[in-house]
Amino acid sequence: MRLVLLRLSVIVFTTLLLLLSVDRVQAQSSRTVTEADVEQLIQELSNWGRWGKDDQLGALNLITAEKRQQAAALVEHGVSVSLARDAETLLAADNPDPFKHRMLLTGASPGNWCADTFNVAYHGYAHTHMDSLCHLFHHDKMYNGFSREQVTEQGASVLSIRNVKEGIFTRGILMDIPKLRGVKYLEPGSPIYPEELVAWENRANMKVSAGDVVFIYTGRWARRAEKGAWGADDHGMAGLHASCVRWLRERDIAMLGSDAASDVLPSGVAGVSHPIHLITLHAMGVHIFDNCDLEALSRAARKYKRWNFLLTASPIPVVGGTGSPLNPIATY
Repeated sequence: MRLVLLRLSVIVFTTLLLLLSVDRVQAQSSRTVTEADVEQLIQELSNWGRWGKDDQLGALNLITAEKRQQAAALVEHGVSVSLARDAETLLAADNPDPFKHRMLLTGASPGNWCADTFNVAYHGYAHTHMDSLCHLFHHDKMYNGFSREQVTEQGASVLSIRNVKEGIFTRGILMDIPKLRGVKYLEPGSPIYPEELVAWENRANMKVSAGDVVFIYTGRWARRAEKGAWGADDHGMAGLHASCVRWLRERDIAMLGSDAASDVLPSGVAGVSHPIHLITLHAMGVHIFDNCDLEALSRAARKYKRWNFLLTASPIPVVGGTGSPLNPIATY
């Protein structure tokens, strides 16, 4: 009898090891994304035509009047937190084109006024900004099939940031991945996988739903403050692995944001540098917030033990603009 039980135990143990081995292989396989996979995902996750063939808002259509009312009800404490970096005016490895601020009139000028001028090339890895849907071409097309020829030296005649003049007012969600992993910040090049997004939902006792804006916190600016700036081309950026796009589409998010570029860099997909940007902007019609400063938001969320909040954001309504620097606000 003991021999039979021993043999059964060995069989059960061996079976468990085999199952675990299969799970590991399947998990590793699901994390391997090729350029061909990306092309398939573009077709599979596309929102083209969902809101009509002439639609230019994309997933912002998911922010309905009811969604705005639900978001407004999240304000309990009347405390607002900025999600923007102070203007980065110093040349650095991650800021090759600093924000330029020049005074036109000062206290030494005659008259009663002071004045200044700003200049910023905001796309890149330094300045907090919003990408419009005209920011990216793929196979000579933009979101919803609009042609790249509709972007000229006069600007974008379709899908420009002017379409978002009414602003963003919805529920924001912070995905605090360093807290999930028990670290201060993620190291450059660290990929975030979809199972971690699900794990964070479970830990925070909430689920991302249609019309939400999801912010991926990696601790990028905390690490920069401690260890200095680094270039994305040299050391990469922590961010979402390409396998996360199905989760984003299943949750039907309105927008995506992060404290870096949302994409993990390098992406791990040969031939595709920014698969998250590509599939969200081009296929799903999801606008993006880049280079947000989520440090204060992370502290507020931990203080209130709540990772959802009212999000408001107002891009500059530049006709033909490919995006806009801006200051998103979270309110508890």
